[in-house]
Amino acid sequence: MGRGPPTCQGGIVSQPENARGGTVERAESEVVDLCRELIRIDTSNYGDHSGPGERAAAEYVAEKLAEVGLEPEIFESHPGRASTVARIEGEDSSRPALLIHGHLDVVPANAADWTHDPFSGEVADGCVWGRGAVDMKDMDAMTLAVVRERLRTGRKPPRDVVLAFLADEEAGGLYGARHLVDTKPELFEGVTEAIGEVGGFSFTVNEDVRLYLIETAQKGMHWMRLTVDGTAGHGSMTNRDNAITELSEAVARLGRHEFPVRLTKSVRGFLDELGDALGVELDPEDMEATLARLGGIAKIIGATLRNTANPTMLGSGYKVNVIPGQATAHVDGRFLPGYEEEFLADLDRILGPRVKREDVHADKALETTFDGALVEAMATALKAEDPIARAVPYTLSGGTDAKSFDDLGIRCFGFAPLQLPPELDFAGMFHGVDERVPVAGLQFGVRVLDRFLDAC
Repeated sequence: MGRGPPTCQGGIVSQPENARGGTVERAESEVVDLCRELIRIDTSNYGDHSGPGERAAAEYVAEKLAEVGLEPEIFESHPGRASTVARIEGEDSSRPALLIHGHLDVVPANAADWTHDPFSGEVADGCVWGRGAVDMKDMDAMTLAVVRERLRTGRKPPRDVVLAFLADEEAGGLYGARHLVDTKPELFEGVTEAIGEVGGFSFTVNEDVRLYLIETAQKGMHWMRLTVDGTAGHGSMTNRDNAITELSEAVARLGRHEFPVRLTKSVRGFLDELGDALGVELDPEDMEATLARLGGIAKIIGATLRNTANPTMLGSGYKVNVIPGQATAHVDGRFLPGYEEEFLADLDRILGPRVKREDVHADKALETTFDGALVEAMATALKAEDPIARAVPYTLSGGTDAKSFDDLGIRCFGFAPLQLPPELDFAGMFHGVDERVPVAGLQFGVRVLDRFLDAC
């Protein structure tokens, strides 16, 4: 409890007055309540169907969209596992459409560990606190606030916009985005581009430059179960074929292994922009020195320099005096775009022949280029609200529902704009204790998204 974390108030500069006046101010005011109300709907995803599901949140979103004249549809892939989709008619429906997607589920939280109850939506120290505050009910709320105000005032986007508020992203999207892509692809008819989570957030370099990281790539995943079969026996006897011993040694090798640095196109683009902003030439052979300059986002960037494999679960045995015949472990493996084969070969070499490896969930890596009219619209919207903004590409170490939408040929970006205080450990907010988002950051995001929709 009360550890006195940093506030969310410092480091935010005043922004230029938005030319749209009161209509945007109303959305800025509404976004805080929308975010709080979404957080209060517990949508914890335990990786199965044991949680509360997303149905209540999907109905809440559908109600908010219906209030301003849309006709949202709710799709339930399994009892309680629901997503909401709606389409906004644009000024020119003959143009390719844009998708804005967000997920409604969150990872679980233990209230005893938090300063404020994770499902209270408390506002304190200039922040909205709660599970999902940055992952990603903040973007859900910003999208709702902007869309509701535009529809109330009759401001159509330049082209059709499809809104998707999805179930199950935190467990791979099987009951959310993947379900809709596989069974209802017509919902995304004509969509060629998309924006989603974990992009558009700020990193303050100095008083003259603030970088905003636009996600242009994300690592692929292999969530794996490792199994070793051994010889069962009495715990008091010598056993040279102990499955636990064999597996433990293999897991320790893997957990301590440092995969080689592989600089992908998006990572190189980010490092080039960072070096230019810092006025130095960054040495690709000395990534530790580079990461030392990045403060809290070093966790995000550092994981994009190489493949990773982190042991996350161990299981074996049923009685202290019985040597089990089998031991299992789970590993969260992530690979960079273009390096899946190398990653799998490295895994097998490190684990050795006794370890059986099988996927629990696997999905591809993604990468697109940092160019085009949509990127320009993001950069321009950010610059209009923050004069020292510079949009830059980056790679996400995790994965999002973009992996499913990519199967429909949709070009996906991470763009959920937030201006953040330099001292806020933004990376630590994701799946962490005391997750929170600055109120000023939400309001900044509303202004940027509104401008972005004008130009998209």
